[in-house]
Amino acid sequence: MKGALLVNLGSPESPDPKDVKPYLDQFLMDRFVIDVPFLLRALLVRGIILRKRPERSAAAYKKIWWDEGSPLIVLSKRMFEKVKKQVDIPMELAMRYGQPTILSGLQKLHDQGVTEVLLFPLYPQHAMASTVTIEVLAEELRAKHFPNMKFTKVPAFYNKPDYIKNLADSIKKQLDTFDYDHLLFSYHGIPERHIRKTDVTKSHCKINGSCCVTPSPAHQFCYRHQCFETTRQVVELLGIPKEKYSETFQSRLAGDKWLEPYTDIEINKMPEKGIKKLVVVTPAFVADCLETLEEIAMEANHQFKEHGGEEFLAIPCLNDSDDWCKTVAGWINDWNKK
Repeated sequence: MKGALLVNLGSPESPDPKDVKPYLDQFLMDRFVIDVPFLLRALLVRGIILRKRPERSAAAYKKIWWDEGSPLIVLSKRMFEKVKKQVDIPMELAMRYGQPTILSGLQKLHDQGVTEVLLFPLYPQHAMASTVTIEVLAEELRAKHFPNMKFTKVPAFYNKPDYIKNLADSIKKQLDTFDYDHLLFSYHGIPERHIRKTDVTKSHCKINGSCCVTPSPAHQFCYRHQCFETTRQVVELLGIPKEKYSETFQSRLAGDKWLEPYTDIEINKMPEKGIKKLVVVTPAFVADCLETLEEIAMEANHQFKEHGGEEFLAIPCLNDSDDWCKTVAGWINDWNKK
């Protein structure tokens, strides 16, 4: 029997520091997130970051927390329930960090007699700290607990026509009601070394002006290329001229060189360039979360206006929109028919 497991990032149980701390520990101690030797990672995370970060992160979570719980969890569940009604196979929802766990999701599918699982990371672009960590953990759990289970992995869908249309339609819906000067595509940042580590050619990814537009097998796993390609296809579909949009990367950690340009720095420069009405979309996420609701819709909005901006619009993620849920269900049903 076939079944599907949808996996998103996850969230603390509450915005209280006592719940945020173990969540951050699980997240930051992931070897695919901070990819340094264990002892160094433990020293960095548990000896330095977790001393102050939980309180700061808890304050941020409190600003966006809903009565129903974490926005990311609530929205993921809403999407899951809509998709579930449109497919004919068992489905479960899991989070890479926090609850519900990947193990619990696989166990529930196993208990229903599922032997073939469509493993579906809910990330449009491929990255070590998102897609890979889900696939590796799921495989470890499968080997240990469900040796007779078989996985089919959903690859990054950054350029799939249905996804591009859903994203473009969601942007157009907002742009039709907003007289904007500029559209910013803000993607989640990753360290540059992650790009080089996922380069299957070991030589193509120079992280310069040409590698991401020069055809290469590296693009199958290159987060930077896939971000740029998502943008290219969306603006082409919407007919947005080059001077009206740009791309940046947000949410960097100190100490490493991350993908540039940085969202916060670029947004703060925009008003002096004559950009007074800014629209920001965050296509690295399919569900609104801390990075979209607090970092962009609140903090970036505030900073933009502090530097002379006048109007700011953060476009919601696809969340549980009917078209997006129909697309996800369609992909699952197509796989089920094979």
